[in-house]
Amino acid sequence: MKTLRDVFKRQGLEEMKLRRTELQAEIESQEEEKNYLQREIEKLSYKLTRLNDSLTKRIAVRNEYDRTIADTETAYIKILESSQLLLNMIKREATNLDQTLLKTNMDKQQSQ
Repeated sequence: MKTLRDVFKRQGLEEMKLRRTELQAEIESQEEEKNYLQREIEKLSYKLTRLNDSLTKRIAVRNEYDRTIADTETAYIKILESSQLLLNMIKREATNLDQTLLKTNMDKQQSQ
């Protein structure tokens, strides 16, 4: 014969089993969400790694462009400076030649 106490024990046990079942369902749901999030993190980590690699390469190429541009500009300025010096030297030599020619012509005229 079941006593009232046995009935309450049985009901308490059934209640605990029900709560455990509900808790297990929540655990499984959260584990699924955790696994999903871990997969997403792995995908994003992979994408981030690829992006970082790409950025590193692009930055290196950009830096090479910067260096080449700077070197080219420096060389261009040196060419301009050299051209100006050459032009000044040519003008000076032309003036000297003109003066020499003029002096020669004057000397020639004076000797005639």
